[in-house]
Amino acid sequence: MSRIGKRPVELPSGVSASVSGQTVEVKGPKGAQTFTATDDVTIAVEENAVSVTPRGNSKRARQQWGMSRTIVANMVHGVQNTFKKELEIQGVGYRAQVQGQVLKLNLGYSHDVDFAIPEGITVTTPKPTEVIVEGHNAQQVGQVAANIRDWRRPEPYKGKGIRYKGEYIFAKEGKKK
Repeated sequence: MSRIGKRPVELPSGVSASVSGQTVEVKGPKGAQTFTATDDVTIAVEENAVSVTPRGNSKRARQQWGMSRTIVANMVHGVQNTFKKELEIQGVGYRAQVQGQVLKLNLGYSHDVDFAIPEGITVTTPKPTEVIVEGHNAQQVGQVAANIRDWRRPEPYKGKGIRYKGEYIFAKEGKKK
């Protein structure tokens, strides 16, 4: 049994949830989010909690059970707070700055990289070597941070590139003479 799926998602004050068919809509002070679950799970709202239960005992139903509960929990957290990913840029001359809805990255290429910031995501650069991605959708925040990181992944010899804050890069030893 799913340890995650068994626990109901508590709804804090100011957050409401409604279910119609397989679609869950969560509304809160920062907005609203919707999620359509597969037919392998049943979603119900009871008092101040949302519970997810599997339909049947198949492997797919058990997989969807925990995942659907986690997505609903992230939606409840997202309509009340924001999700945040912090990136660090390391390398001589590597920097970032936000201009309107575009993140300009100087990453050692012959041209600057212009990354269009999607709707619903806030990107800030408190320092030229720090990028903070914030939003109310956990999946979207993680995906945008991963897309930014893909422009110059940290390499293992000098450690140059874009990495998550606190990420450890195993350094390799270079050539020996």
